[in-house]
Formats: sequence, structure tokens, C-alpha cells
Amino acid sequence: MFNTSMFNSSTASSRNNCSYSTVTTKLILPLAYSFIFIGGIFLNGVAAWIFLHIPSKTSFIVYLKNIVIADLIMSFTFPFKVLADSEIGPWQLRFIVCRFSAVLFYLNMYISIMLFGLIGFDRWYKVVKPQFIGSVHTIRCSKILCVIVWASQMLVSLPNMILTDNPPNKNTTNCMDLKSSLGKTWHMASNYICLGIFWIVFFLLIIFYSSITRKIYISHRKFRKNSKQTRKKTNRNIFTIMFVFTICFVPYHIGRIPYTLSQTILVYNCHLKSILFYIKEFALLLSAANVCLDPIIYVFLCQPFKERLYRKLHLKLNMSEEFENSRSRRSNAVCETVIS
Repeated sequence: MFNTSMFNSSTASSRNNCSYSTVTTKLILPLAYSFIFIGGIFLNGVAAWIFLHIPSKTSFIVYLKNIVIADLIMSFTFPFKVLADSEIGPWQLRFIVCRFSAVLFYLNMYISIMLFGLIGFDRWYKVVKPQFIGSVHTIRCSKILCVIVWASQMLVSLPNMILTDNPPNKNTTNCMDLKSSLGKTWHMASNYICLGIFWIVFFLLIIFYSSITRKIYISHRKFRKNSKQTRKKTNRNIFTIMFVFTICFVPYHIGRIPYTLSQTILVYNCHLKSILFYIKEFALLLSAANVCLDPIIYVFLCQPFKERLYRKLHLKLNMSEEFENSRSRRSNAVCETVIS
């Protein structure tokens, strides 16, 4: 997962003796990543600028700030992939992509996934177990959890850099050829570890947000005074999180499994390998596009972010939205923990 996926089409081609469309692998995909790079740098740059002016008063803000950092680092890996895939840059870029930029791409992608899992837990905990918020879930605790996420993912990822140590040459097209035998073993192990991380987080998010939705529904039935607009807004935010998470990450983690098997099981014919290769590449593109979607959902998820952004752009929230935000803060603490 950590090296071969981010490398150019000739990697898979030479390994499997299958040819792929050069228009797709050397033009369409690099062009798409170029647009994602521009969008990701601009949107996350703006998001980072906004968050610099927002104090870390809640665990939610702490997690979002860490996601912005991860998305920015992830965005900076795209130019290396573009130059290597399009074969514009020197052949040494292949080694850089295999050993460094691909590892950083996946490192930060899974950090973002784990942080979204922590956000889901944070929202669930504050809605379902609000009586324990002050004693258990503090800002300090959130910062410690972020350090654990970064450190644990580095322990999984960085050996892929260290163990990609075979000397490269112009004829080297397969990232696996740059790995030692231990490196190949660790590559497969990290594959399964990260697949496990994603599916655990994904199913936990389904549980967390289903519980939150149920809690909010019960709350609104019990306290009729709370507006339907607030409930609708909360449900919209939950749907936005799950929609982006599902669209960006689920296709890749479904397609990745048979693609990995296609590289190791010889009975796969070339036609099937080609299909799996294209599925994996375009699913990976969706995962990369997440860096452009995250800053957009901050506007829906984080009210301080939205208010600060509007002030920086010299825009005003419409009167109904200001009234609803004020009302939700005063009278509906459950919804506020989801909307923030």
C-alpha cells in the first residue's frame, strides 16, 4: 500500500507484464492530481489561516487543526506523483516517490482517518455521556490522543522508508524492487494494519453517528420547544461527514484488497489485473480528493470556523441563521455538540 500505489503505471505494467493506457496513466491521472494539489493547497492554506485565529478551547477544534496539518502535508506529495507518473521529471523521482512521498501520502491519509474517528467519538461522548465530559474528555486529553495518533501511524509507516534501501537505477520501475526482504514483509504487514484501521474507524463512525441521531430524535420528541430547523441542521452535518468519508475512502479500501491479491496470485489474467489497476487508481484519486473536501465540511461542522471565515471575507450570516445559531447555543446543548 505505502509505495506501489503512488507510483506510476509502468510499475504495475512491468511487474504484471500488462500494458495500461498511457493516456490515462500519463495524462488524465496526473492532470487530475494537479488540480487536486492546487485546490488542496489553497483550501487548506485558508483553513490553516482561519484556525490560527481560533483558540483550541474544545477537543473538536484540536482534532480539526491536526486534520488541516495532515491534509497540507498530504497535498505537498502530489507534485512528486504528477512528475513521476507523467515522466516529466528525472528518473531519480521514482526513488523519491517510492521511498518518501508515497509513504507520507498514506501516513497523513490514515492520520486524517483516525482523527475523524476521534471526532466521531468526541461527538458521541458529549451527546450520550455528557455527565462525564469534564472529568474525562479534556483539552489535554485530546492533545495527548493526537500525539498518540501521529506517533502510532509513524511507527507503522516510517519503516517503509527505512527498508526501501536497495540502490535504484534507470531501469527500476517497481517500488518493490527497491525493498529488502524485510521491507517487503513489512510492506504487506502495514497493508493489513491500515486496512484494519480504516474498517474499524468506519464501522465505529456508523455506530457513533447512529447513536447521536437517535439521541437527538429522542431529545426533540421530549422537548418540543426545540426547532425542527436545528434538528435538520444537525442531521445534515452528520450526513455530510459520513458522505465525504464514504465517497473518499470506502471505494479505495474495497478495491485495494483484490488489487493486492492480483499482484501476488499468478492465476489472475492480464485483463482482470488491468481492471483492478484502474479501479485502484481512480479510487485512490477519490481518497486524494479528500484534502479538498475537508476544508469545505469545516464550514458545516465548525461554527467558530464559519463565523471567523465570514468575518475575514467581510460577509454576514443571514439573519435566520444567526438567530438559529444563537438559539441552538442557548437551548439545545445536544445539538451544539454535533454542530459545534
